[in-house]
Amino acid sequence: MTTEPTHQDPAARTVADVAPAELPDRVAALLAEHHRPALVAAHQDPDALRVVYLFTAASPDRRTELHVRLDPDDPVLPSLAALSFPVGRFEREMHDLYGIVPKDHPLPRRLVRHHHWPRGWYPMRADAGPPPAFGDPEGPYPFVSVEGRGVYEIPVGPVHAGLIEPGHFRFSVVGESILKLKARLWFVHKGVEKLFQGRVPADALELAERVSGDTSVGHALAFCLAVEEATGMRVPPEAQRMRAVLLELERLYNHVTDLGALCNDVAHSVLNAQFGRVREQLLRLNAEVTGHRLLRGGVVLGGAVLRTVPDAYRLKALGEDVAEIVDLALGHTVVADRFTGTAPLSTAAARDLGTLGYVARASGVDVDARRDHPFTDLGPTLTVPTCDTGDVLARFRIRAEEIAVSIALIGELADGMAPGRIGSWAPSKARDGLASGVGIVEGWRGTITHRVELAADGTLARVKIVDPSFFNWPALPVALNGAIVPDFPLVNKSFNLSYAGNDL
Repeated sequence: MTTEPTHQDPAARTVADVAPAELPDRVAALLAEHHRPALVAAHQDPDALRVVYLFTAASPDRRTELHVRLDPDDPVLPSLAALSFPVGRFEREMHDLYGIVPKDHPLPRRLVRHHHWPRGWYPMRADAGPPPAFGDPEGPYPFVSVEGRGVYEIPVGPVHAGLIEPGHFRFSVVGESILKLKARLWFVHKGVEKLFQGRVPADALELAERVSGDTSVGHALAFCLAVEEATGMRVPPEAQRMRAVLLELERLYNHVTDLGALCNDVAHSVLNAQFGRVREQLLRLNAEVTGHRLLRGGVVLGGAVLRTVPDAYRLKALGEDVAEIVDLALGHTVVADRFTGTAPLSTAAARDLGTLGYVARASGVDVDARRDHPFTDLGPTLTVPTCDTGDVLARFRIRAEEIAVSIALIGELADGMAPGRIGSWAPSKARDGLASGVGIVEGWRGTITHRVELAADGTLARVKIVDPSFFNWPALPVALNGAIVPDFPLVNKSFNLSYAGNDL
C-alpha cells in the first residue's frame, strides 16, 4: 500500500493491491464509510489485465484506489453490482470493451456494444487489431416490453429532429402515462480513451477539451489536474484561481441556456428569448476572456491563461437580469404548473443511482466537488443549494441559485487578478513510484473525474474519463415513471445529459 499527497488536498491518496476474492469485502467497507465509486477502469499491462476501482469521500477529501490483477486468458472478477449500481454499469462497460467478465452480474447484457458488434472482439485490448466484419451476431437489443390491456409502445430516435447526438428511447405507455422508459445510448462510441494513448500530455489537452463540447473547461481541467498529480507538478495558487473563474463562467452560460430551454419546453418562447439574450452576452464575455466562446484555451497544463479578467460589475448586472427573468417564469401559472411535481426523483433513488450535480442536489443529495474535492479554496462564498422535491421545478431552481453563487465566486476570485499566463509546463517523465494521477472537478453538470497513467517516456499509457452523465442517465427513466408522454421533452431537458460525455 502506498500513500501520496494530492495537489487538490493535503489528504492522502491510498493505493492498494487487492486479490479478486478480497474485493467485495473491501468495497463493502468503503461504502459503509460513505465513500462513493468515482471510477472503474480496466488496464492492459504486459503480463495481466488490471482493474482500478477509485472511491472518494469528503470531509476530509479522500481517494482510495483498489487494484485487481487478472489472468488475461481468464479475466474473471466478482461482480459488485449488488453492492453498488454504478459499479455494476462500469463492469458491463469493461466486459464490452476489454472482455473482463463480472461473475454473477445480475444484468449481464451488453451496455456499450450494439447488436452489430462481432462477438469476441474487444476494441480496447492491445491485440484487438482491425475490427472484423460487423453483422448481426446477437440479434436485436433485448428491450423490456410491457404487456397488458391498452399498453402500447412509442419509439423515439435514435435520430432526432434537433442538433443533438443519437439516443433511442422506447416508451411503454397506457393512455398518456409512461409505465416504463428504456434508453439506449452508445450509438456514436468514438474510442476517445484509446485516442489518448501514446500522446504526450500537451498534445492531448485539445482532445480533453472536446470530450463534451459544452464542458470544455471541466474536462480540460480534470485532465490537467490528473497529469499534474502524476508528474508531481505544483500549479501556482493564482493559476488555480484563474481556473476556478473559468469553471464558473462555463457553469453560467450553460445554466442560463438550460433555464431558457426549460421555459421553451412549456411554450414560453418569450422567456427563452430573454434567457438567450443573456446567454449571448455571456458567450461574448467568454470570447473576451479566453478568445473562444466556449472558453477553450484558458486552462493549460501547469497553469491558466486569461486575455482579460471578467468585469464583476458587468456580471452582477447580468445576474440581476437572470433573477428577474426567473421571477417572471416562476410567477407564470402555466410554467409553475408544468414544473411543479413533474418527474420527481426521490432522495433515496438519487443516492442509490449515484447521481451527481444539479440532478443530485435537486433531490436532496448534497454533493459538490468544489467543496468536497477542492483544487483551490473558494471560502465561505461557495454555498451549495439543495432541494428535496426532486422535480423539474427543483432542477430549475437549483440552476437559478447556482448562477447567483457562480457570479459571487467570480467576483471574489477575480478581485485583484491580472490577465496573462500564470504557470508553465515542461514535458517531463512520470515520478518514480507513482505514474498515475486523478483529477476531480465539479463541472456544470456535476463531478467529472479523469485518471491518467503515464509511461516511462512521459506519454499517456491510459486515460479513463467519467462524465457525470454516465451516472445520471439511469436516473432519467426512474424519474419519468408515472409522468405523461408530453412531459418527456421537458423532463429530458431538466436533466440535460450529455451523449458525447457518455458515449466516449
